[in-house]
Amino acid sequence: MNIQLEKMKQNQECERRKRIAEEKHKEWVQKKREEERRERKRKLSKEMAEKAIRELEKMQLQEKADIKYKEWLKKKRAEEAEKKKKEKEKEKEREAELQEKRTRSEKIFKEWLQNARNKPQPVLNGYGFPHGRSTGLY
Repeated sequence: MNIQLEKMKQNQECERRKRIAEEKHKEWVQKKREEERRERKRKLSKEMAEKAIRELEKMQLQEKADIKYKEWLKKKRAEEAEKKKKEKEKEKEREAELQEKRTRSEKIFKEWLQNARNKPQPVLNGYGFPHGRSTGLY
């Protein structure tokens, strides 16, 4: 009877230890799952933060590129406008020089024409006497 009682106590103790072990195992598994869930959540949040930072950097880079492009375009347009302005000035200068040349040519032509009208005509010496001398042909 004592042995049976002792065996029963041992069985109860064994069962109690088994239950405690199972409970501890369940707690450990639960803690492990919770820890893994927290770790996944932390990694996800870290990835999201990194992704947001990358997107922000990309947007900032794009904005800088847009600003630089706009500055370049503005500079290019200003250079082009300056070039057109210089070309127009050169064209005006050429036109002015050409007009001045025409005016000068007309003035010189009118002076020549005036001088040609006022210039005495050479006297024609007829009868074979050029310059008043005999040619000896008769």
